Amino acid sequence: MRIQEHPILQFKKGRVVKFQFDGKELEGFEGEMISSALMANGVKVFRHSKKLDKPRGFFCAIGRCASCNMVVDGVPNIRVCVTGLREGMTVQTQQGRGEVRP
Repeated sequence: MRIQEHPILQFKKGRVVKFQFDGKELEGFEGEMISSALMANGVKVFRHSKKLDKPRGFFCAIGRCASCNMVVDGVPNIRVCVTGLREGMTVQTQQGRGEVRP
């Protein structure tokens, strides 16, 4: 699920780090966008809409929409397409608008 070669762009990979996603341990590259790490691990649903409970996934990839809002380290509404991955992060699928959990 990762682009390995590109005719114009070069991809620098950080060290491999572990993070939690919905209770499962996954791996990604430090500094890559959380969305990229999730996609590389086969995750396609990032949240569910409030009104119709429909799945939402990767859409704009530049932080302008809300399709990739997730709960990161307990904070809801984090746009994972513009948030870098760090060792030990906890990422959760967001339900609706997201609520701060105690």
